[in-house]
Order: sequence, then C-alpha cells, then structure tokens
Amino acid sequence: MVRTVPVDGQSLDLEGFLAVVRGGARAEFPPEACSRVEASRRDVEEIVARGAPVYGVTTGFGALSNQRIDPSRARELQHGLIASHASGVGPALGEDIVRGMILLRANSLARGQSGVRPEVIERLLDLLNHHLTPRVPERGSVGASGDLAPLAHLALALTGEGEFVGPDGRIEPAMAVLKRAGIPPLELREKEGLGLVNGTALMTSYLALGVDQSRALLEAGLIAAGITFDALQGSPECFDDRLGEARNAPEERAISRSMRSLLAGSELAIRRTEWIGQDPYTLRCIPQVLAMVGHALRAARAVLDGELNATTDNPLLLQGEFVNGGNFHGQSLAWAMDSLALAIHTLGAFSERRISRLVHPALNRGLPAFLAPAGGLQSGFMIPQTVAAALVNENATLAHPASAQSIPTSADQEDFVSMGAWAGAKLHRILGNARRIVAIEWIVAGQALELRRPRRGGRGSEAALAALRSRVGPWTKDHSPSAEIELIADAIGTGTLLGEVPFERTPRS
Repeated sequence: MVRTVPVDGQSLDLEGFLAVVRGGARAEFPPEACSRVEASRRDVEEIVARGAPVYGVTTGFGALSNQRIDPSRARELQHGLIASHASGVGPALGEDIVRGMILLRANSLARGQSGVRPEVIERLLDLLNHHLTPRVPERGSVGASGDLAPLAHLALALTGEGEFVGPDGRIEPAMAVLKRAGIPPLELREKEGLGLVNGTALMTSYLALGVDQSRALLEAGLIAAGITFDALQGSPECFDDRLGEARNAPEERAISRSMRSLLAGSELAIRRTEWIGQDPYTLRCIPQVLAMVGHALRAARAVLDGELNATTDNPLLLQGEFVNGGNFHGQSLAWAMDSLALAIHTLGAFSERRISRLVHPALNRGLPAFLAPAGGLQSGFMIPQTVAAALVNENATLAHPASAQSIPTSADQEDFVSMGAWAGAKLHRILGNARRIVAIEWIVAGQALELRRPRRGGRGSEAALAALRSRVGPWTKDHSPSAEIELIADAIGTGTLLGEVPFERTPRS
C-alpha cells in the first residue's frame, strides 16, 4: 500500500517530507485543511470587494507597492507577477529539490492564512502525485521576499506557460505535459500569484535535504574514522566516557560511545603497555571534532522543524484581516545552512588528514608507502589523497557564509536580504564533495586494515570492511579508482552502505 502524507500546514515532519520527495508517498489535502483554505479565500474576496488597498492584491509589488491597481485588473496583476519574476538562470534544480519546493509551498498555503483557493493547493499536489517536475533554474533568489524567481518558474508551469523536465532530462512545454496528465492549467486569481512565489520553499527544501544528508554523512565519517583508528593502531583511551563527562559534553560522549562500539573486540586498537607518545589529533580528538557536526545538525534541525509548517508569504490573512510583515525572510535558514556547511567542511577536512596519514610512510606505523603492493613500480593511493585534498580546498572556499553579505534589491525596498538560496546550493555541493572524501578514507582505510592481517579490527570496522569488499575489491595493482570512489560515495548518500555496519549510533537530529 502506498503511504499517504497529509498536507495540512500543521503536521509535516522531516520523515514525511522525505517520504513524498524521495520515497514515492502520496501527498493528500485533508478536508479540514480545505475548509480553512476556503474560509480564508472568502475573506480575500470580501476585502477586495470593499476596495481596500491590499499589498500585491490591489497594489503593485516591492518598490511599486505604492501604486494602486484597479480591482478589475487584479487577475492580470497576478499573472504578470509570475511571468516577470520567472527570471532565473543557470542549470535546472534537481528533481528532489523541486519536489521539496512543491510540497513545502502547498503545505504553507494549506494553513489557510494566504487567501488562495483550494484549487491552487490541489494543482501543486497533482504535480507531486503525477511525478511531474517543473524546470526551475538554480540561480536568481536572494532569499528574502521569498524565493521569488525559482517559485515563479514553478508557478508558471502550473499555468501551462512554463516548462517541465522529463525523467530522461528532456525539456517539454508545460501545456503539453499538463494535458497529457489530465491536469487543468491553473488560472490565477487575486492574491494567488503572490501566494505561490512569496515564500521560503526553495531554502527550506535545501535545508531539509541537507539535514538528512548530513545525518548520513556524520555516520559515514564515524565509521571511516573507526576503520582508520584500527588500521593505525590508535589507543582507545581517548574514548573513555569520563573525558566527556569531565567536559560536560553530551555530544562528545555520544561520539565516544559510537567509537567504542565500532572498535569493540579489536586486536589493533588496544591500550598500550609501552609509552610511544600520544596519538595525533585526527585520532585522539575524534569525539571533540565530530561532536561539532552534531551540534550544527541539532541547530539546523531546530530551524527546519519550525519552517516545515510555517506560513511564509506576505501579507497574511489573520483573523479576517491582512497583516503585512516579513515571514518570507530567509535569514534563519541561511544561517542554519551556512553553519551546517562549515561543519560538513570540517568533517571532510578531518577525514582527509587521516587519509594522508594512512598513505604517509613516516606516519602510518609500518604500512607501505601509499599502501602500494609494490612501491615504486606502483603508486597505490597517492592520487586519491590528492583528490581528497583538492575537494577539501574547494569546500574551504565554498564554506564562506553566503549570509555574511547582503546586496539590496528592488530599489532598496528589500534592503537586507539573506542569500539563503546560495547558502543551500553551496551546502549541497559541499556535501557531495565531503561524501567523496569520506568514501576515499573508507577505501584507503579498508586496504590498510587488511594489511594488518592476521590481526583484526573491531566488530564495526570489520563489518565496514566487508561492506566495502562487497562493492570494491582490494588494491592489487594500479588502476583507476574513480568509479569506485563514486560508487562508495553514492552508497553513503543512499544509506545502503551504512545499514550494513552495526554499531551504537549517535542520537539522530
């Protein structure tokens, strides 16, 4: 049976979001939510009939809000809004990002505070349930007055004037796609164009998917660190729970529990009987550094949980009157994604330093240089570490916060903007790079662990090695590892690789 997720503006959570966006669940508009939307629509029609000035309904937009519009041209105003605002440029957003936008915009409108007709929400859900993806260019939003340009492209497709992207990547005119699916094109009425474009749906979609991907990447980073810890024969006393207790750090204690679980039963990561000095920070400080990723995830999740069921357009219909405000502003979303991006960059940089140690003959505690079976004749993992370094450098550049600078728009009416859409795009590129870095560590550390035979690593490390070997063979001769890196990175992203490694996981944000 296909799961259904109610779109009522009140009950959407991250798991429901993912079920619709990625899992094929059906989005459903419940009758009680429809009744609220109908009531708010009656309020709009009564206010318009009175001739009262209402922003974006009987006035212009942005810096043109001081211009009154004849009520007889109100519908023309709404269509002109989405046509002119559909000014995005660049490549099309990915299917999951666009599906997230559609779901979030529908859920926001379903709260019954935006004044649109139920038909608007129903048409949005038709796109989801028919698996139709409007073509939405990636670039053009500054994340303040909502994600105007991206949402305008989405709205234009609803009217039959935009474009859709097929499963094969082919672009088709919207009217042909809607007709084939039996979906009537939407004819916009008062407030409806504004209701569709004036919200944070793109930023929130980026954040929701980013939180989910970051959770998986933190687990993958922990597992890879565990394999490396075994392969480099680290001393496990750094995971003593009393250290985290002494620092009053619950997140560090959770990371240490996970590491103890991964290393349980190890013949390599054991307390030393002879003093050889302390382990490097990339081994000894795993709880302290990776705890920071958990902190960033919790902070991002707190912002996300509020935004999933928020009304984010303007003006809002509250108790029968239009109230003007700034719920469309994406500053909190931009901050959350900028912070998460920095945390994920750090996770990747931390991983790369362990990769370097694994292949460095002066630092890898007796393993061959670059883990090559025949050094000199073979280069082994020399260049995968170089690739990881290149990806870390790219992420370091991308980690500069988008929200640190505002460029005013709309004749300075929108004089402080969040740049949250770019924060989201950067976060997803950083996540992709970091997945590849962690995949390289997993592959390199797996090779190093096998070179320690007959001694074996912890139960978690050995399970991780088995999961790796079911996909990628050991390095017996030089070959191109590019496809293998991408394969493991994809398996991290989908979660299939992680599910094969039993260990005590940290509480999920």
